[in-house]
Amino acid sequence: MIFIIYVVKNGDTLEEISKETQIPVQKIIADNQLKYSDRLVPGQALLLLGEGETGGLGDGRIIGGYAYPFIDPPVLEEALTALSEMLMFSYGFTFEGNLIAPPQGDEWMIERTKSAGAQPWMVLTPLSSEGAFNNQLIKVLVENQELQDKLIGQMLAVMQEKGYEGVDIDFEYILPENRGQYAQFAGRVRETMNGYGYKVTVAAAPKVSARQRGILVEGMDYALLGQNADAVFLMTYEWGYTYGPPMAVAPLDKVREVVEYAVTQIQPGQLILGIPNYGYDWTLPYERGISRARSIGNVEAVEIAAENGAVIEYAQISQSPWFTYRKNGMEHVVWFEDVRSITAKWDLIREFGLSGARYWNLMRPFRANWLLVR
Repeated sequence: MIFIIYVVKNGDTLEEISKETQIPVQKIIADNQLKYSDRLVPGQALLLLGEGETGGLGDGRIIGGYAYPFIDPPVLEEALTALSEMLMFSYGFTFEGNLIAPPQGDEWMIERTKSAGAQPWMVLTPLSSEGAFNNQLIKVLVENQELQDKLIGQMLAVMQEKGYEGVDIDFEYILPENRGQYAQFAGRVRETMNGYGYKVTVAAAPKVSARQRGILVEGMDYALLGQNADAVFLMTYEWGYTYGPPMAVAPLDKVREVVEYAVTQIQPGQLILGIPNYGYDWTLPYERGISRARSIGNVEAVEIAAENGAVIEYAQISQSPWFTYRKNGMEHVVWFEDVRSITAKWDLIREFGLSGARYWNLMRPFRANWLLVR
């Protein structure tokens, strides 16, 4: 793994950085998707790679990412240069146990994923018609074995027909009384799918103890999920979120706490770390119940900083970049991910011997990340 992360200093130019590192200016611009090559941002982290080089952080581990069928094809294709898995979000189901296909066709994504040498995965969610997770839908399913048999049979048929190679079960807001039944459902899916050579994973909200309270975590039993699925995907992001106060989306200190607990319940080789491919822009002052942060891409975040003369800071505890700016008389604060924060998360994966990472999600470009991990 030979790569340089260069943090821009005040007054730096691409020409000077190129001369110092022997990396061509145009390659620095392309690899980092720099919109404003004449306006480098102090504190901005640049990935510097020689011709034909990559960062190699993935090092043979799982590199997955979730995508909706309406993803921009070039954005998906760039991600596929690094991915081992593409998880199509998502299939749903009815109260009668019938599988619901996404409204947009997913065949093109499956074809391109296979052409790139990666595995296409089906994601199963209990999303309502309004797009929200419905725990009553979960309840009806996990309490009725006949409905489960029906749904699993339909999933298997679609996987065989379309060429999916794995299933990821993403159920959220599970009722506490259904935690055991949910794990058993995952086990039944796994038993069927393994018989045909397909793997099954489950997505799990971040927990730091078995006693933790909250609607996201009380229906999740890490130990049971580890026993019933081939792997568990830790959704280690959304500390900073749309309606919450400004903070890092995936602060490394918080992510570490989740991993430290998870490895006491599940074998490290069964765990997949979640990494966010996005940030948030908050308008200040933050007012609980009123404020709503705007979701932005990581490349977009740097463009906002450049356009507004900001200076990017890097928080050491959370290992996350952030900055403030003023626009139209309003103060803003932005938290996002860059090649430093991504590297820190992959260092954590190696430290604990986890099986890899999955990105939520692939919808926004982040070329430097894919160069870094592949």
